[in-house]
Amino acid sequence: MNAEESTPHIVVVDPQGVPVKDENGDSEERSVTELVEQPAKVMRIGSMIRQLLEEVRAAPLDEASRKRLKEIHQSSIKELEDGLAPELVDELERLSLPFTNDDQPPSDAELRVAHAQLVGWLEGLFHGIQTTLFAQQMAARAQLEQMRRALPGGFPQGEEQLQQQHRASGPYL
Repeated sequence: MNAEESTPHIVVVDPQGVPVKDENGDSEERSVTELVEQPAKVMRIGSMIRQLLEEVRAAPLDEASRKRLKEIHQSSIKELEDGLAPELVDELERLSLPFTNDDQPPSDAELRVAHAQLVGWLEGLFHGIQTTLFAQQMAARAQLEQMRRALPGGFPQGEEQLQQQHRASGPYL
């Protein structure tokens, strides 16, 4: 198995669970890390949204602050869309529901739900990125071990097992 085969990929599916096809009729699979085009920007916005959610939970909000939080929420989603690939933008748009009334500020509860939903989606995205990076590291490590064994004078069979036991014992023993 090579590194490409072991790297997790995201498959965009329609509401029925069928993979979405591109113009050529092929289903487009891309790594999560490829879908986040501006990771630093997405991380900054995610941190800001998480902090806003904590603030909304901590204190009651007046009408002006609810209106401002609604604007921040909507502009944050627009900014996030700039840092994401079209597949993730589509998913975010499907999942983020608009506020019920455009003329009036949303209620405290409505703001909490909207922010919690966005934070949850972002955390899922971050976990996907971390999982992909971990899988890539493990694949690279396995490939490096294979290359070492293929070298002349690579690990003899018994020494390789000793190396694995030493690695498993931890750094403190």
